[in-house]
Amino acid sequence: MVETVSGARGPFTGAHTGPQFSALGVNQTPMEDGSIQCREVCGLNVSDRCDFIRTTPDCHSQGGYLNYLEGIFCHFPPNLLPLAITLYAFWLLYLFLILGVTAAKFFCPNLSAISTVLKLSHNVAVSFCPGPAPRRVGGGLEGRLGDHVAAHGPGTGLDRLGPLLCVPLTCSPPHGVTFLAFGNGAPDIFSALVAFSDPRTAGLAFGALFGAGVLVTTAVAGGIAILRPFTAASRPFLRDIVFYMVAVYLAFTALYLGRVTLAWALAYLGLYVFYVVTVVLCTWIYRWQRKRSLVYSMPGTPEMLSDSEEEPVSSNSYDYSEEYRPLLFYQETTVQILARALNPLDYRKWRSKSVCWRALKVVKLPVEFLMLLTVPVVDPDKEDGNWKRPLNCLHLVISPLVLILTLQSGAYGVYDIGGLVPVWVIVVIAGTAVAAVTFFATSNSEPPRLHWLFAFLGFLTSALWINAAATEVVNILRSLGVVFRLSNTVLGLTLLAWGNSIGDAFSDFTLARQGYPRMAFSACFGGIILNLLVGVGLGCLLQISRSHVAEVKLEPDGLLVWVLAGALGLSLVCSLVSVPLQCFQLNKVYGFCLLLFYVNFLVVALLTEFGVIHLKSA
Repeated sequence: MVETVSGARGPFTGAHTGPQFSALGVNQTPMEDGSIQCREVCGLNVSDRCDFIRTTPDCHSQGGYLNYLEGIFCHFPPNLLPLAITLYAFWLLYLFLILGVTAAKFFCPNLSAISTVLKLSHNVAVSFCPGPAPRRVGGGLEGRLGDHVAAHGPGTGLDRLGPLLCVPLTCSPPHGVTFLAFGNGAPDIFSALVAFSDPRTAGLAFGALFGAGVLVTTAVAGGIAILRPFTAASRPFLRDIVFYMVAVYLAFTALYLGRVTLAWALAYLGLYVFYVVTVVLCTWIYRWQRKRSLVYSMPGTPEMLSDSEEEPVSSNSYDYSEEYRPLLFYQETTVQILARALNPLDYRKWRSKSVCWRALKVVKLPVEFLMLLTVPVVDPDKEDGNWKRPLNCLHLVISPLVLILTLQSGAYGVYDIGGLVPVWVIVVIAGTAVAAVTFFATSNSEPPRLHWLFAFLGFLTSALWINAAATEVVNILRSLGVVFRLSNTVLGLTLLAWGNSIGDAFSDFTLARQGYPRMAFSACFGGIILNLLVGVGLGCLLQISRSHVAEVKLEPDGLLVWVLAGALGLSLVCSLVSVPLQCFQLNKVYGFCLLLFYVNFLVVALLTEFGVIHLKSA
């Protein structure tokens, strides 16, 4: 799918120069010996498969902790192959769960804290929101919407609810289109970066980014319209869909030309910067116009409210957490603080939730406990900034150790300095010394002045956790592709796209059921713009810089990638035409049409993958 070249002519050192093989209509990039493909393993005798996997360079992964192909063909007997595939499927689902939990509960909060520490107001430069700093109210509607603002990108509409609530949620959406949008799209972006790092798996990146685009703009958007028909916000919708169409066109053009140069990769990132600037200007103009309308007319002028993303929300901002505060002052011991900080389970919430929620919580508990133990979280909305002295001191030892053991799959951590002491030992000794000084120089009740540094430590640790999980996801999907002889593109547009998008889909559906379909619908487009532009642009830029080449050469996976790109473009054009024709009133019929479109797309994609639909050879 992707080949790096050092110039206009002449391959990069170690580039693939042999003839190309094709499996199921998919153009494969030849290996270094010019002949052997890993997919050929399934055509060998059972007794020869293990040696083939261990000796063939194409079967070796460039990163990750587990060798999935060796596990299938060397450690499982042939009659237990279905069991191995089943275990891999469950492990893949759990990896998606790790990605979602880490991004939502650890990566995003630390990004928000960093933006606060760096004095970046919620429009990244200029404050549009007078009054006190945003504060999240737990337990009520404002708390739930505030969490959604922190999880979703631009155009969600939640960012404009501040004037309607007693407590502002955020000042402006540009904060979401930069820091928090990146946090929300972290699994997609990291998966794309990992896939682009290896020419053999780059098809996963295009399949996942395009596949997620089709999924979100058809199935998710259609589901929202079915759950709660509504009137879409016209200007935000047109803005987002036009920018996304331009991004898809650039990706389509790059595939058609067959290469991505340094200038082309920078253009992707520059387009996203231009998108952020556009959102800033649109927000400023909208609020300026609204301020004028409130001065010269009664609040709620139809002309002004018709194009906003606001919806009536109750202004009751009672903080129910006050009911659970003890009547008498009680100071916890250090051990009690540590035990409570490491407990991911809220017993009051546990008693009030359904059986399904409890079952999912039990599955998530190991992940949440591991993240609490290794990733510090700074919360500026709390009085103490989420300062937990015993746990934060423990983080000073564990987090650097996690950093060094997850960077390049632990290659740096096990490196011996002078052939005597491994790097991880030095890191543990240094971290222990810093933790001891911090513990004796601080108190349980008051955070230190440099507590904000934990936000950067938590950001780095959670980012590397996400990168490690994304690496395992890409490797296991590639292994499944070898076993089932599926192209990386079809795995990307199905399993990888579904796994990375399922969390956003459920949150959007929940928001629609609670009465906020306009916000959920707007969220469908904001995040995928970031994922596509930054995923492709940054992925190719890192590949160019890492390999010291002039361009990244693209080789589309046969007809399927064009079917995928065409379906995405067609869905966007249909929405751009049909939604204004409906006066932006989206009903259940429109929702079912979108769902039917996605089902037809999947059928055509799978028929193309298995060769039923193909181009006639000349």
